[in-house]
Amino acid sequence: MQERRGVRGVKSAARTVALLELLAERGEQPSRLDQLAEELGVPRSSMYQLLQTLVESGWVRTDATGSLYGIGIRALLTGTGYLDGDRRIRLVRPYLDEASDTLGETIHMARLDGRDVVYLATRESHEYLRTISRVGRRVPAHAGALGKALLAERADDELPFDDGPLPALTENTHTDRAALLADLARVRERGHSVDREETVPGIAGFGFALRYGTPVVDAISCSVPVARLTPEHEARIVAVMRDVRERIESRMPPVSGVPDWR
Repeated sequence: MQERRGVRGVKSAARTVALLELLAERGEQPSRLDQLAEELGVPRSSMYQLLQTLVESGWVRTDATGSLYGIGIRALLTGTGYLDGDRRIRLVRPYLDEASDTLGETIHMARLDGRDVVYLATRESHEYLRTISRVGRRVPAHAGALGKALLAERADDELPFDDGPLPALTENTHTDRAALLADLARVRERGHSVDREETVPGIAGFGFALRYGTPVVDAISCSVPVARLTPEHEARIVAVMRDVRERIESRMPPVSGVPDWR
């Protein structure tokens, strides 16, 4: 068990978190007791007891036979509480609506979490729907506009990556660290990131970091099918999103009696 600030981690709590994260990651794909025990390295009897406890409290659900398990509704309630309790998300949402109405494209807000970005809010275009952008979805930060906009706010030696190739989502994803660093340098020069089919084939994205806090962890982006991305439309997207970013940053109220969450 790892220690943080002199406090030893609680094994049962760590095991519970790992189980819930695994079930959430699998989504609609149900899991069996033996699968969960093996993947998490937990004795079968201990895993059974943990599952039953979580089923009774609503964090895990099971089928009529009691042999299949999935994430429960209590996880949704907790996730909703996170979104509702964050004043930054509440402030940004109306601007996402405005940008979506103005551009007719899909607009996102996401937050950096380790090596990934997590989608916090999305306004979908009526022209296309992409499940990868749903709220709560995690995407590698190096693979898209939102993540690259946030990575560019950090020095190269502060990036959360080890040596070795980065995972690819498409054939256009940067898997080489040197190529990623070169791209991040261009992001810093132009003031926004560009994703040309690096996350989803056929989709381009333009990301803008929100510099209303330190460290910078939030960003907004616009996604558009490459089939209708003309130079004129790209220029309009960048102009609108840059203006939206500036207004968000200027209207973020100072912290007063509110925790500065990390």
